[in-house]
Amino acid sequence: MPDAFRSTNALLVRPIETRDDARIAEIIRTVMPEFGASGSGFAINDPEVDWMTRAYAAPRSAYFVVERDGVVEGGGGVAPLEGGDADTCELRKMYFLRSLRGLGAGAEVMRRSLDAARAFGFKQCYLETLSGMDAAMKLYERSGFRRIDAPMGATGHGGCNTFYLMEL
Repeated sequence: MPDAFRSTNALLVRPIETRDDARIAEIIRTVMPEFGASGSGFAINDPEVDWMTRAYAAPRSAYFVVERDGVVEGGGGVAPLEGGDADTCELRKMYFLRSLRGLGAGAEVMRRSLDAARAFGFKQCYLETLSGMDAAMKLYERSGFRRIDAPMGATGHGGCNTFYLMEL
């Protein structure tokens, strides 16, 4: 798998680097409130938001950023599911600025993340989201995720109310 993917609409998808940490934190803190996800129980408050490179340097973890014309406008990744079994990862921190939505970035980050999860030996991928994130939910379902009735693991994201699982 190449380190970077460049699309025809000037998008570059690549692994996160230390220089991206502040920008990704800014993106997460911009996008989540758009969907009412800024209070307690949401990923916006996770300590790793400020040091994503370090968080995703952990074993069996990967995070990808999307650049458009040299500017990071979104990202997403996978890591072991906190409080879950060793065969389950979580799709995490996948957020894109409005300017990037609808250009195929989500599908490419999803593909890269799921490929990484398979390469790490995970058998399932879990994710949690919030009602109202309709475009994201359509992407999850197109990618092969199915809704499940209850949360898994111990993510601390009690504000989420929609849960998905995918067999890898």
